[in-house]
Amino acid sequence: MASRVDVRKTYKLFVGGEFPRSESGRSYVVNASDGRPLGNAVRASRKDIRDAVRAARAATEPWAARTAMNRGQILYRVAELMEGRRIQFVEEVGAAEGIRPGRAADAVSRAIDRWVWYAGWADKITQVLGSVNPVGAPYFNFTIPEPTGVVGLVAPETSSLLGLVSRLAPAVVAGNAAVVLASETRPLPAVSLAEVLATSDVPGGVVNILTGLKRELVPVLASHADVDALDTWGVPADLQEAVEIAAAEDIKRIARRPRGVADARFDWSDDARSQRPEWIVAFLEMKTVWHPIGV
Repeated sequence: MASRVDVRKTYKLFVGGEFPRSESGRSYVVNASDGRPLGNAVRASRKDIRDAVRAARAATEPWAARTAMNRGQILYRVAELMEGRRIQFVEEVGAAEGIRPGRAADAVSRAIDRWVWYAGWADKITQVLGSVNPVGAPYFNFTIPEPTGVVGLVAPETSSLLGLVSRLAPAVVAGNAAVVLASETRPLPAVSLAEVLATSDVPGGVVNILTGLKRELVPVLASHADVDALDTWGVPADLQEAVEIAAAEDIKRIARRPRGVADARFDWSDDARSQRPEWIVAFLEMKTVWHPIGV
């Protein structure tokens, strides 16, 4: 058989359920841990962030209006599709993070299982957090959790897939839409996850994934007036304070790494620490309503 040229994968953004190229036309080289070039990732721009936020805002209300059971079914479907592409994810995670196939396979398995774990919380979190409050009047008083809205999510830098899923799943299971800035140095597994999301039942715009340089993109995301909450886990330490100040301008809800925990040293394979219902709560607002008691 004659020699042939490999068909190289073209990496794109994921916005509104589609795969556009950046309007900037820019890209940057992504290298494996051993220095081998793996491909060219899109270098997203300010306009790409605005487009992603617009898509997320349009998707928020319909996604939140779905039943909790349906959102759980959809997240479970994501796990099913990732299972079918396990070999690809193992290869990409191994190359990105410089880990052996066994460890890469474990990370992928945990990422798949994490979707399933959070899918199971979809129709339970309201029961855990909601309440009927005692009042001294002829009224029912209910406290009900509701999604915050559009969540800007800066993905962990060192865990290209498992860390990303661990932060993304709790944000969307409760009815939020997300604009994700993928790992800057290890973005390719996130792009493959976007391909899974595009072929799953997740509505377009519920998850939007951008690749690029965090120092360019994070301040834009943090200061965008139509972003309701910000997950700063993957924000570089020297940018954290400035990002939180920018987010405070319009009172964004902030979710951050625990104090004293470095992104590079966090063990995402520790289920007790890295899959928690509290991480769903971080992206919820509590609404209290009064209703008169009928005769």
